[in-house]
Amino acid sequence: MEHYDTRGTPEAFARSVSAFHLLTATLSGPAAGEWTHGELEEHLQEAGRALMRQLLQDHLDLRAIREEEHLAARPGLRVTGPDGRPRPWREKEHERWLSTVFGHVRVRRIAHRGPGVSNVHPSDVLLSLPAGRHSAGLRRLAVVEAVRGSFDQALAAVERQCGPVVGKRRLEELVTEAAADVDGFYWASIPLPCSREMPLVIQADGKGVVMRPEALREATRRKAAQAAAAGRRGRLAPGEKPNRKRMATIACVFDTRPASRRPHDVIGPPEGRSANRTRRPRPKAENKWLTASLVKTPEEVIAEAFDQAQARDRHHLRDWIVLVDGARHQLDVIQAEAAHRGVTIHVLIDFVHVTEYVWAAAHAFHKPGSREAEAFTADRLTAILAGHAARVADELLALADQAHLTASPREAVITCHRYLTGHLDQLHYDTALEAGWPIATGAIEGACRHLIADRLDITGARWGLAGAEAVLKLRAVTSNGDLDTYWTFHIAREHERLYPNPDQATFRLTA
Repeated sequence: MEHYDTRGTPEAFARSVSAFHLLTATLSGPAAGEWTHGELEEHLQEAGRALMRQLLQDHLDLRAIREEEHLAARPGLRVTGPDGRPRPWREKEHERWLSTVFGHVRVRRIAHRGPGVSNVHPSDVLLSLPAGRHSAGLRRLAVVEAVRGSFDQALAAVERQCGPVVGKRRLEELVTEAAADVDGFYWASIPLPCSREMPLVIQADGKGVVMRPEALREATRRKAAQAAAAGRRGRLAPGEKPNRKRMATIACVFDTRPASRRPHDVIGPPEGRSANRTRRPRPKAENKWLTASLVKTPEEVIAEAFDQAQARDRHHLRDWIVLVDGARHQLDVIQAEAAHRGVTIHVLIDFVHVTEYVWAAAHAFHKPGSREAEAFTADRLTAILAGHAARVADELLALADQAHLTASPREAVITCHRYLTGHLDQLHYDTALEAGWPIATGAIEGACRHLIADRLDITGARWGLAGAEAVLKLRAVTSNGDLDTYWTFHIAREHERLYPNPDQATFRLTA
């Protein structure tokens, strides 16, 4: 639209000015002089929100007046809708409500109408009004609070700040709608460039989320139905699962500043470290990026992680390090994705997982918690870090034969031997330490706790698929530090979806 004459603007805000004068009169009156600072804050919070709501309402009313004056001065002006058909008729006083961070306001505008076609409101385009009642600021506040705590807590936080402007069910819907453009946002994003001397690290893992029955995957839902048909039991059998979770796949990509280390920098000797040999620092992660999904398959999530890595190193000039926990399916997916892209990757098993197997084997020979068990474990782990995993595996079996272990302790040793020998190609920790690469999946383990355990796994939570997926994606966006940038992108995409024809806002003339 054209710019309007701003004469007479102060009269349009007369109600706001009156509300401000009333507020200052209250604060300067004798009653306010007896209030504590807490009572002053409480009064200003409520009255200030009412004043801001009135300012917004007065501004919207002024825009409505200017729109009517503008069209009255141009009786031949016609508006074309998104379908390309003109709207020759005008109708005033079309109103709609808008729920904002200040409360409810009323938007009055002119409707442009035509036979057999929907109404067009150019003011809606200029204001970029949403399809529903709730404003962009209110939706953003709902997202910020909902990804931080439960929906009940989010609703309480919104009501404290904005008043009763949204219900719980609608708040959940707003959060779901807000996640609609996350995939498109990262597809269009360009990562910051990085030196080729800095290795590129990919990590992936899975974690279960308690779901409502209808949101479970088909195989899990069938098992749950079979268990229910069999009748309720007091407790589950050993190794049995309650069949109420759906696995989420989480992946992260980050650059790392290499830091060369020795085995004793990772595993300290039982007698303590020497003061003459200081511990070298571990590699530092930088520019960490997370993605997670309950809906997508592990193959799709890992492909997204490789897409991010590819965007950071298009010509495969850097070392690509992939850290996993040793799950065979996960390893197969990663190897297939790397082969598809023609990139050489260095796969390492999370060293913490290796230590768990070695500790279990140590307890087959020594009492748990004893110094002997600690020394036994430290010696074997140090040898593994030095590149002697195969030798350690064989020694464990030989020691088991010499000690004539019984079935149960021997099984722990055999399990450790099987794990080590089955992953020898992923246990080159000597190469990793010398090159300064990370050897543990702390980043993805922390992401699983932060993205899922701290929010989706809160006590009593049972999720629908759409809500859980939205919260998971938005928590990942927030963890990446991209919420502000994403919200600008999302609002722009939402505007394009709602108002695909810019001519609605420019009043294009038609014959």
